[in-house]
Amino acid sequence: ATANDFSQGEELHRRLPAERWTVTRCDLRHLRRLVCDAIGRGEINPTARDPFDPRDRWTGPTIYTVTDQLIKPITAKAGGMSWALMRH
Repeated sequence: ATANDFSQGEELHRRLPAERWTVTRCDLRHLRRLVCDAIGRGEINPTARDPFDPRDRWTGPTIYTVTDQLIKPITAKAGGMSWALMRH
């Protein structure tokens, strides 16, 4: 599957129960670590829509920025499934 082929993810969502798509508190902690690390590496950056301060560890990027710059690229590489399903 290529980065733009979401058939694997679509198939998994059809076959697996919704319980497998749940985001847990542990998942949110993991996401926070990923976001902080990605900001530190310059992989998540401020935009005109979200001019967050990368040095501010309390108020970071919006979920729109995190989704566009982190979650979508990761899940595309994983076959197009949701982030929650990818975690479980």
